Amino acid sequence: MFGYEERSAIVFLAPVMAVLMGVAVFPILYSFYLSFFRMKLTRPNRTPFVWFDNYTDLFTNELFWVSVTRTVVFAVTSVTSIAVVALLVALLLNQNFRGRRILSTIILIPWAIPYVANALMWKWIYDSGYGALNGVLYQLDFIDKYMVWLGDQDKTIFLIANAFVWKEVPLAAILLLVSLKSIPSDLYQAARVDGATVWQRFFHVTLPAMKPGFMLVMIYETMMAIRHFDLFFILTEGGPGDASHVLSWHIYVETFRNLSFGSGAAMSYVLALVTFALSYTFIRTLGRKV
Repeated sequence: MFGYEERSAIVFLAPVMAVLMGVAVFPILYSFYLSFFRMKLTRPNRTPFVWFDNYTDLFTNELFWVSVTRTVVFAVTSVTSIAVVALLVALLLNQNFRGRRILSTIILIPWAIPYVANALMWKWIYDSGYGALNGVLYQLDFIDKYMVWLGDQDKTIFLIANAFVWKEVPLAAILLLVSLKSIPSDLYQAARVDGATVWQRFFHVTLPAMKPGFMLVMIYETMMAIRHFDLFFILTEGGPGDASHVLSWHIYVETFRNLSFGSGAAMSYVLALVTFALSYTFIRTLGRKV
């Protein structure tokens, strides 16, 4: 049935496929299986099969909806800011000026920093006792006393979003810069001949041609934002109160602190479904005329 080359390929690929099945496919299938059980490690001998109860219980859980609201606020704030700032950075790097290569390298530094290191850095910056943010604002007379930045429920989610934006902007800017570089110069020349102003060229030539780049940025950054965990764990641990209690943190608390693996798995699959739905929406909307 198979020739020598096909059999050889199967033999060489078999170990790789076995590893993938063990470290990727099996955990996904097993966690989905667990989501149909009321599994709690504090009572390991009592794991009743509950069908979809773990999923339906989520929609009557007030804290779940609080975490969804916080996640939406964080994602919308972060992704919008990333798209705007990355576009400005890409437009800057698309110009010819001395030191452009050096600036491009410097801009990539935040993206190269690991998430944990980035979170620890921003925790120091926001620190109420010796943080750099308080020090700078106090020296410039913008504040008359040191502020507890991460202790303010109205500001916390936006301060975490700021740290996330700082980390993600470089990659988004590079993706948009690639789209800018791919725009044919003939389009701009034709627009100039037609008498288009700088703003008209930007809105009618540049932005439409950058749709593929924006689609990639929106999909990737939205996925990263709605399932982001590191900054919330290191900076606030979901606090103060429930000010930064996002969905990823809620899943962590339910699974590893409350030891409710069944409901934690159910929430994880709800998050995965939302991520897929948003990605599909972006592809259908932004990719319609790409």
